[in-house]
Amino acid sequence: MRTHARRPVMMLFAVSAFLAVAVAVARDQRVLAQTAAGPPSNDPVALLARQMERGETSLEFRPGSGYLRSLLDRLDVNVDSQVLVFSKTSFQQALISPRAPRAIFFNDKVAVGSVQNGDVFELVAVDPDRGLNFYTLSVRQSDTPQFQRRGVECAFCHAPGNHGVPGLVVASVIPNAEGLPFFSGTFFNTTDHRTPFEQRWGGWYVTGAHGSQTHLGNAVAPDLDRPADLDQSGTQNLATLAGRFDATNYLAPTSDLVALMTLEHQAGMTNYMTRIAWQFERAQRFAMTDSAARSLDEVIDEMVRYMLFVDEAPLREAVNGVSTFAKTFPQRGPRDRQGRSLRDFDLQTRLFRYPLSYLVYSEAFDRLPAGIRRRVYQRLFDVVTGVDTSKQFLSLSAADRRAVFEILLDTKRDLPDYWRSTTQ
Repeated sequence: MRTHARRPVMMLFAVSAFLAVAVAVARDQRVLAQTAAGPPSNDPVALLARQMERGETSLEFRPGSGYLRSLLDRLDVNVDSQVLVFSKTSFQQALISPRAPRAIFFNDKVAVGSVQNGDVFELVAVDPDRGLNFYTLSVRQSDTPQFQRRGVECAFCHAPGNHGVPGLVVASVIPNAEGLPFFSGTFFNTTDHRTPFEQRWGGWYVTGAHGSQTHLGNAVAPDLDRPADLDQSGTQNLATLAGRFDATNYLAPTSDLVALMTLEHQAGMTNYMTRIAWQFERAQRFAMTDSAARSLDEVIDEMVRYMLFVDEAPLREAVNGVSTFAKTFPQRGPRDRQGRSLRDFDLQTRLFRYPLSYLVYSEAFDRLPAGIRRRVYQRLFDVVTGVDTSKQFLSLSAADRRAVFEILLDTKRDLPDYWRSTTQ
């Protein structure tokens, strides 16, 4: 089966996309520089670096994986979160291909990228007060391994898709046989839980079962004369990636479907939180005009819709991963008195059983500007208690609203008092 792009190949599109990236980065270069020069960061990588400097912990170099496994252990990142991307969409792109995909591991606060025969590990971490920070760590053994803070060069890919604010990127592209993406009008197509299943994971390996639903993963466009023509034969419902590349030096032989879906949602939610915090800071710096206030309200409404999965693309059939991720991920979150968690998966018709983002528990959410957080809590309250009866939330059933209300009431300690004085 072959999938054709709808738009013609035009170099002007790629050039325009690059210029848009450059403009967005230049616009925020001063802000990025100020952030990097500010007080010490409190993201997981910065905290680990300070622990290492004080001699409280260290990274162990192991044959085969180098610092990788020890790095994941210190950052509390599970190996079963591994997903594999083979498109050339990293600054180490020359080393990435379908025969040598980049491995990405993640938890709620940090993501670690590893490239076969690369010079560095790539890390991005969430600082609850300052947004995303980017780092590298040399793969070479050293008596004193050190993280290097990266700046504007990372923003060229990580800022444009988040309105100029550094963000996480999960993108679907059309790769050729070497993993080089075909650009047709946009720099990349970011995906999240709202993206239809059939448009996801171009340039990624995907392992797992998903019935008759099809995705763009595991496929390349082999004909250079037809760069938008994906060959999707033998690419669906893969339990193994055997024969596609040598997995000997990877920590896991999988690129789990459920982990991919979770990472997509997490990237989008993280980006909303970082964007709204930066937007509020800018508005405060230049005076909170009526226009700025309206713009913030619009973003808050967007984020609340995203948090509640109201625009989630439904699953037509059940999906299942092949790693232990679907079992270990729910164990990381709090449970209410009925044993329910916002991290519980559904995987039958949607990603999560209870439609509210688990990142409501994150430090990044808790450290949103107080006025923003109050507004978000009020909007959530109005929706889950049925005060807001607008059409945009009709997809939320009464049972879902009640479950979300009860779970938050049991597990989120900083809820405003009006939540606890209300009986649903």
